Amino acid sequence: MPNLNEQVIDDFRANQGRVGGPYEGARIMLVHHVGAKTGARRVTPMSYFPQEDGSMVVVASNRGASTNPAWYVNLMARPRTDVEVGAETFSVVVEEITGTERDAVWADVVAVIPAVLDYQKKTNRTIPLLRLTRVD
Repeated sequence: MPNLNEQVIDDFRANQGRVGGPYEGARIMLVHHVGAKTGARRVTPMSYFPQEDGSMVVVASNRGASTNPAWYVNLMARPRTDVEVGAETFSVVVEEITGTERDAVWADVVAVIPAVLDYQKKTNRTIPLLRLTRVD
């Protein structure tokens, strides 16, 4: 996966946020985060779902693995970070969506990408949804 991520990042930056290959046409952002254990700076491409209030939602599916992705752990440990969306870079604060609000957002996500349901069926954990809200 690291090589694919590097290709997506390069493509994203070379084309003002547009990528090709298997992610062509998808809404992709680059999320910066710091390793909770290592302190290493990382950048991970993620699909996102724009919300009416201007925030963006990402899905910590980890492709249905039994554990959350490392970037989830990193963002929960340091919830203020930077993202690249299109040709713009800005700061966001990250929070996990829970309860009935999560249920509503989950339904919206599944309506756009039904394959997310397959990931949920592969794991016993509830797949987290994270809201990224722009801060000045």
